[in-house]
Amino acid sequence: MRLGAFELPNNLFVAPMAGVTDRPFRQLCRRLGAGYAVSEMVTSKRELWATLKTSRRADHAGEPGPIAVQIAGVDPAEMADAARYNIDRGAQIIDINMGCPAKKVCNVFAGSALMSNEPLALAIVEAVVAACAPRHVPVTLKIRTGRSDAEKNALALARRAQDAGIALLTVHGRTREQGFKGLAEHHTTAAIKAALSIPVVANGDIHSPEAARAVLAHTKADALMIGRAAQGRPWIFREVAHYLATGEHLAPPTVAEASAWLAEHLQDHYALYGEFIGVRSARKHIGWALRELPGGESFRAEMNLIDDCALQLRALGDWFARLGEQHERLPRATSAPAANDDLIELTA
Repeated sequence: MRLGAFELPNNLFVAPMAGVTDRPFRQLCRRLGAGYAVSEMVTSKRELWATLKTSRRADHAGEPGPIAVQIAGVDPAEMADAARYNIDRGAQIIDINMGCPAKKVCNVFAGSALMSNEPLALAIVEAVVAACAPRHVPVTLKIRTGRSDAEKNALALARRAQDAGIALLTVHGRTREQGFKGLAEHHTTAAIKAALSIPVVANGDIHSPEAARAVLAHTKADALMIGRAAQGRPWIFREVAHYLATGEHLAPPTVAEASAWLAEHLQDHYALYGEFIGVRSARKHIGWALRELPGGESFRAEMNLIDDCALQLRALGDWFARLGEQHERLPRATSAPAANDDLIELTA
């Protein structure tokens, strides 16, 4: 699959998730089969660019290309400036956020709230495309199906965004009102794919190889974007890739493999965030990794009391070693991930 000048290794994308899809997580997912990853959203507000939070989100040190940065805001000129700012810092693709449903974002009329103001949404697209064109940087867009079931305007907005120069469109099959609850519907994505000539990416409830195949068959999308299902199970990308290629399930990772991957991820995580924040922000990643494992919940309660990175890493390694004495491989995932609106609300 191609995106601008870039040849992507496959059509499985990591979703931009605020508070989750930082550089260590993106790199882990790409090592485990994702062909492309978009950063968590970066604000368009110039006064916040120098903050530690934004600088971490804009950290791409050692990350393989193409480097895609998602920007969020409501002012066309500010969004254009944000695009140029991130290109100067290594971004090779700019993604516009019109899909986030979090109240913290929508209350300032950004994210998916922009879909209710099509003139402003198109002005933002046009400004960002104009800013990126001289640098030969593709601009992509992520949207939802609309504000509510009664107000779905994704198809109309998609057509106008394509005319304005968007190179790729991702559609999350939920409305803004749904947040991450209920079931995603992919009829809208299928209609958009049929109407557009640019690549279209399907997103929402792709939590298993079977779901991936069904969504591709229904939408005829060019690619799939996976978000919550990769939390704690980043190897879902290689599982989906194997299933789509062969029709057969890949064996779940061994306990030893999962332990090594998580340890590597945590070391990268600590290096980015430092001791105080790193040990605390790592807890969500560990919790996701443990949620379906035997004894995982009881160990998680113990682990949440640890305030030292080295001790956290050692305790996790010891726990996986004990698990490995009883089980060679992890169990196959049996349920879809729960909605995590609260996480996004706190970190967007």
